[in-house]
Amino acid sequence: MTAAVFVVIMLTGLLWNHWSFFILFSIIHFGCWNEYQKLIGLIDTNYSTISIFHKYGVMIAGWCIMLYFTNDAFTIFGIQLHVIGLWMGPAIALLSILIDLIFTRKFKLKNIGYSAAGLIYISLSLGLMMDLRCHGLGELFNSLYDVGWIIPVIIIASIWVNDTMAYIVGSLIGKTPFSKISPKKTWEGTIGGMILAVLFIGFVVAPLIMRKYEDTDLPLPTSSAFWFVVAAIASIAGTGGDLFESKLKRMANVKDSGHIMPGHGGFLDRFDSLLFAIPFVWLYVQFVFSF
Repeated sequence: MTAAVFVVIMLTGLLWNHWSFFILFSIIHFGCWNEYQKLIGLIDTNYSTISIFHKYGVMIAGWCIMLYFTNDAFTIFGIQLHVIGLWMGPAIALLSILIDLIFTRKFKLKNIGYSAAGLIYISLSLGLMMDLRCHGLGELFNSLYDVGWIIPVIIIASIWVNDTMAYIVGSLIGKTPFSKISPKKTWEGTIGGMILAVLFIGFVVAPLIMRKYEDTDLPLPTSSAFWFVVAAIASIAGTGGDLFESKLKRMANVKDSGHIMPGHGGFLDRFDSLLFAIPFVWLYVQFVFSF
């Protein structure tokens, strides 16, 4: 039941429109940050003592990174979210540090480092996801066109297929341990999941996209090779993201990062692979469209 509700919420946010996408990933952003701060606080108790100004200031500053990566389609009352993120992000980050110093009279560079790492790990990654969402979203002949959801959905689909197939293949033929960080993973399952994810995206999903958009001028690759590479990058980087979050949990001595989804863990448990996959896919997309 939990998984079914999760899928419905995800699909609604991803496919309804660009605003539902933004709301969905804003929720994911704050959920991941809440769990990240708890994990780091368990790993290093000094971080658990940060003030409320630091705790929520860095979250909001990170959210402003997401705002910064939006485009003109994200405008409220004539104000672009991009502009809000550009000016509010640095201001909130600086203000939270100053208030923290004034009221607590404590300045621990290590805690600032942990928060800076979170900005890269969570906020920058989800900001780049917004940039990918905006890539195919704009004005054409005085009307809004929107194919910006396709690349983000392909990334997520690649990770879901990879995780599912890795589990199935590993359960059937897995014998060789993949990493001490995650003892249940096997080389057979990991490689099998990646191969099947690439094949599914390349031979099933990509042809559908190409058939629908090959005769349009929309900014969307229709080459099968592009989608093969996206699926491969998402699968490989996603596996790294899963191992990274497993390492954090092991260092914090916890089984799950949170309990937002009974039986499925927390936000970081669900989106650890995505956080690592997004930057690498984003770099590839920039490379492809630079020519």
